[in-house]
Amino acid sequence: MKFSRADKSRLAEWWFTVDHVLLYAIIVIVAAGLVLSLAASPAVALKKGLPPYYFVERHVIFSAAGIVIMLGVSLLEPPAVRRLAGLLLAAAMVGLIAVYFLGEEINGARRWLSIEGHSLQPSEFAKPAFVVVSGWLLAEARRRPDMPALPLAMALYAAFAGLLVVQPDVGQTLLATIVWTAMLFVSGLALTGAAIIAVAGAVGLYAAYVYFPHVSYRIDRFISPQPSEYGQGERALRSFVEGGFLGRGPGEGTIKTSLPDAHTDYIFAVVGEEFGSLACLAIVALFAFVVIRALRHAEHEPDVATRLGIVGLALMFGFQALINMGVNVGLLPAKGMTLPFLSAGGSSTLAISITLGMLLALTRHRPDTDRLRKPRLKPNLSSVRP
Repeated sequence: MKFSRADKSRLAEWWFTVDHVLLYAIIVIVAAGLVLSLAASPAVALKKGLPPYYFVERHVIFSAAGIVIMLGVSLLEPPAVRRLAGLLLAAAMVGLIAVYFLGEEINGARRWLSIEGHSLQPSEFAKPAFVVVSGWLLAEARRRPDMPALPLAMALYAAFAGLLVVQPDVGQTLLATIVWTAMLFVSGLALTGAAIIAVAGAVGLYAAYVYFPHVSYRIDRFISPQPSEYGQGERALRSFVEGGFLGRGPGEGTIKTSLPDAHTDYIFAVVGEEFGSLACLAIVALFAFVVIRALRHAEHEPDVATRLGIVGLALMFGFQALINMGVNVGLLPAKGMTLPFLSAGGSSTLAISITLGMLLALTRHRPDTDRLRKPRLKPNLSSVRP
């Protein structure tokens, strides 16, 4: 793509201001997801009685749509990003309420809405919007202490976390809590409040363990696995042993045939078996690079709301990947959380596309008007009288 510096179009302005390195890294992750879909999805599709490339075709369609959405959102200016986040958050919160009454219960949880035969997970779309709106409220609380922005930010967190808990979705609640607490810490506001939120999160996790049977079952199995059991977590961990450093080769994996979620929650295990530990480390490095690159932008961003939005979106993206990988390697109990762009799933792919589109929009290069040096005016010597 080539543009002239004289071109003043919206697209040319975007091209000269977007972080090309960050954009290319994201595209590499998307491309890796398409390759891994070919490796993991056919076995699952055949097991479910579907055409071999059913999930592959869906992955391609949603990835293509996601790229379009991501690039479209990245064209926006920060105020427009915040307006989009506000509208998206309102719609997603309505969806989360609807899930409680209309969602189908699967494995003891209600997380999905069925619309014209298609499944939609409102919590996935709420996450990036929640981060951006929270960042703006925390920034306003710092800029204008007379406004009740901090109580509003806390109320928003409580409402969002509460709607996630009643599903129940402990993994997403934990993710939202970690990111929101980090944003509160970075904002420099009420650091004791961040500690209180952390304690409340621990209490909430204990309450989920006590009151939700499927949560206690997963945690108990993780802490004290039975020797006779050979569940998904054990199979996933075994795949890394079987794969070694270089893997068994694309399509040569066997453990994926016994993993019902090999194309979604356990895609990282498929990478370990078929492409090896070195490929897993390369994927970890890609995700880490995107997060670190975004945080470097946040470090030099003068606008507080934009800075907090970048931090929140980057941490949301990074921690979601980290939690998924932690489950795959046996460091965390099963959470049902996807690996961004690598796992199959329409809601997840489109929501991550919005997340990264907002991240690209907020990290675009913009002049800091407060730091621009005004030109020095030369005195008019002819007007000076002797």
